[in-house]
Amino acid sequence: MAAAARDLVGRFGVWYRGTPPPELAQALERLGLGTLWLGGSPAGDLRAVEELLGATTSLTLATGIVNIWSADPHDVARAFARVEAAHPGRFVLGVGVGHPEATAAYRSPYGSLSAFVETLLADGVPAGRLVLAALGPRVLRLAAERTAGVHPYLVPVEHTRQAREILGAGPLLAPEQKAVVDLDAARARARGRDFLGHYLGLSNYRNNLKRLGWTDADLDDGGSDALIDALVAHGSAGDVAARLRAHLDAGADHVAVHLLAGKDEDRLETFTELARALGR
Repeated sequence: MAAAARDLVGRFGVWYRGTPPPELAQALERLGLGTLWLGGSPAGDLRAVEELLGATTSLTLATGIVNIWSADPHDVARAFARVEAAHPGRFVLGVGVGHPEATAAYRSPYGSLSAFVETLLADGVPAGRLVLAALGPRVLRLAAERTAGVHPYLVPVEHTRQAREILGAGPLLAPEQKAVVDLDAARARARGRDFLGHYLGLSNYRNNLKRLGWTDADLDDGGSDALIDALVAHGSAGDVAARLRAHLDAGADHVAVHLLAGKDEDRLETFTELARALGR
């Protein structure tokens, strides 16, 4: 029986947009940050996953997420089988619907996601190694019923608390948390606001934040300070570590930190500080 996602990901991981160089993956492995999430709709052929698994020895790789509109589920299932055969027990497949603003093919998102999941399962992808990008209650329930759990993106701690209530005790809950390690709050907020401007205009994220009580005034013009503070952990490495632990206290099993930093060498220095603060 394939090991379940919950047993593979550990407590803390790293969310990285695109594909990092193998050297960065190796460094994260040495730091004890046990899972690397490949963000930004990685290709369904999973070649990037396979390359990074081949460059490391114990790091778990996960997709955050393969977009169902740009990948064929039969092809993804075959790619999963190939990766699992070469690197057993080190990969978690995350899939999701993305955003209507990003694809002309977007239609019946819930039904399309459900059908995609059923095809993956029928083609042999173990339910215990499959997670969904889920924000609202309906997809959270689908994930709890049919997969190992969920990987929510751009969520505050309050969403984690509510998601755990909907999921129940068993499924994996692995939110992404943005972070800026900088003691200058104004500068950290500015970096967060620069990054989030586009995302706060996307309907799925916007609607989810409104469900949590945030208003148009919070969401417009780059986001209010209160919203930026809720979505982007900032301060010292210890302050960021405290926010990651707050997700765990709210019911998360795993938290993937997404550093808003420029260069990989800057990220690595900051990840080293953060790993120490987390006791890695």
